[in-house]
Amino acid sequence: MNDDENIKKIPINELRQEEGAHELATSPDMEPYLEYIIAQMQGADLQPHLEALSNLPLEKRYVWRVASAMKWGFADFDNEPVAADRETMNPEDFARVMELLKFRPIQFCMFLKALVGAEEMKNMMLKAISLAGRAG
Repeated sequence: MNDDENIKKIPINELRQEEGAHELATSPDMEPYLEYIIAQMQGADLQPHLEALSNLPLEKRYVWRVASAMKWGFADFDNEPVAADRETMNPEDFARVMELLKFRPIQFCMFLKALVGAEEMKNMMLKAISLAGRAG
């Protein structure tokens, strides 16, 4: 069975956004990206849109939003509080946390693949899995 057979087809009218996704997608910082995507879909000249993106400061770029959110999310990371929470959370709260995390590994891999390419993404993730497996 190939990966395409494992993909669940969802009608477009059943797609749902996460809370806050609409606000992020329609923020002024996303406008140049949306214009680029629309031009790409319409087969228009992408060069003006690529130039506009190349002139964005790093702090206004999409990749910065993702990378800096991860920085703040993991800046003080310690696995001991995570283990303590796992041991003390009720099943409903644990399920809510797991629902929040469900697609994050896939999204992060897709982010890395787009940023550094498939092979480097794979190398980074395999190294991370190996190191995390050995960490105490």
